[in-house]
Amino acid sequence: MILIRHGESEFNAAVNRTGKSPGIPDPKLTPVGHEQVRRTAEDLRRRHQPIRRLISSPFTRALETATIISKALDLPIEVELIVHEHACYDCDIGTPISKLAPRWPGLDFSHIPEMWWPEMEPREDMLKRCAAFRAKAATLSDWQHVAVVSHWGFIRGLTGHDARNAEIVPFDPHR
Repeated sequence: MILIRHGESEFNAAVNRTGKSPGIPDPKLTPVGHEQVRRTAEDLRRRHQPIRRLISSPFTRALETATIISKALDLPIEVELIVHEHACYDCDIGTPISKLAPRWPGLDFSHIPEMWWPEMEPREDMLKRCAAFRAKAATLSDWQHVAVVSHWGFIRGLTGHDARNAEIVPFDPHR
C-alpha cells in the first residue's frame, strides 16, 4: 500500500510563510501543490507495483490531490472518512457533503454524514482511527495495489513518519 500526503495547500503555504495559522477552513491546493502532485502521479505511473485502487480523505486538498492522480492513472476515487486529518487546526474544518458532492459529481459521498469532521479530536482517538484503518487495510486482498491520499497527522499516526507534501510513503498494514 502507498500513502500519499496531499500537495501543498493554501494553509501550508501561509503557515510556511508566516508561522501562523491563516484561518482557512478546508483549504485548496496551491499551484505549487498541483505541480507537486503531478510529479507524484508520474512517479506512481512508473512504479513496478501498479496502483489499481485510489482512496481519498474527504478534505478538499486530498480530493484535489486524488483527482490529479486519478486522471494520470485512469483510476476511480473511493472517498474514505477514516483517513481524514487529525483535527487540530483551522484547516481541519471540513466542507459539508451537500457542498462537496456537487464539486465532485462522479464521487460517492452517500456513506459520509453531512457534517463529517470532528470539532477537535484527541490524539488517542486519532490513533484508534489509525489502528482501525490498519486492521481494515490488512484484510484487503489487493492492499499492495492501493494508494491512499491522506494527511500529515494521519500518516504520522499510522507510520511515525512526517510526510512532506505529495510524498509517497510505503505502508505494509501487516507490520
